Amino acid sequence: MNATTPVRYARIARKVRGTPASDGAGVRLTRVIGGGELPDLDPFLLLDEFGTDRPEDYLAGFPSHPHRGFETVTYMLDGRMRHKDNHGNEGLLVSGSVQWMTAGRGLVHSEMPEQEAGRMRGFQLWVNLPAKDKMVEPRYQEFAPDRLPVVQPADGVSVKIVAGEVDGVRGPIAQPATDPIYLDVTLAPGAAWSHALPDGHNAFAYAFEGAVALGDGEDARDLATQEMAVLGGGEWLALRAGEGGARVLVVAGRPLREPVARHGPFVMNTRQELMQAFVDFQEGRF
Repeated sequence: MNATTPVRYARIARKVRGTPASDGAGVRLTRVIGGGELPDLDPFLLLDEFGTDRPEDYLAGFPSHPHRGFETVTYMLDGRMRHKDNHGNEGLLVSGSVQWMTAGRGLVHSEMPEQEAGRMRGFQLWVNLPAKDKMVEPRYQEFAPDRLPVVQPADGVSVKIVAGEVDGVRGPIAQPATDPIYLDVTLAPGAAWSHALPDGHNAFAYAFEGAVALGDGEDARDLATQEMAVLGGGEWLALRAGEGGARVLVVAGRPLREPVARHGPFVMNTRQELMQAFVDFQEGRF
């Protein structure tokens, strides 16, 4: 950045508070994107936060269900989740791990807790695929905690990088279609950090522990726990934690700007493609 170029800090264009919801076999969660208040934020279709110490809230899990036309990103903060699909793929997501699944032309999978007690906590994000990629073969990018780099870009600041780059360190996830950023930012009490956002990306910040001020100087606005800020108006994100510290999910992606035909677990571009997805699933072609 040229020394004479003024820094433009992103502002909170809109605040969204997560609302209670359930999915799978009754798993209780907080829906942040994908509900009535914010149906989507291109290319993001859904963001769910799940977190409870009560086994009865999660033991039923997410039994076998289909997907076509998009990607699911599961980031486990606490707990263990077993994944299986109808193509013979299987994996165990443990605390601190991430799975970026490209459903593509279709698969049927399950996500079931592999624990009967303790805390289960994490996020699931749905990312749309462009029309040219909706029928690709399914694939997985799955990484254990030690495969996700952590950097300390400022005093009292720790950033786990799932996707994107911080201080020359890149996360392991690659997706050329949306060129995503996915960061888990931990800030000590009063700690501050600024980070450049890609030009043209849609971006959001979600405070899931503590509170944070977002923006610069007098223009900063507070973001409380379980509030999401849709970002706009600048190329730099500035965060400052409150007196209790904070933990913030920072996510950005290149918008696809394509029509969306969506129903349940299928996301296509036209109603005809959507109806075909239901036919293909019912006839066992996933």
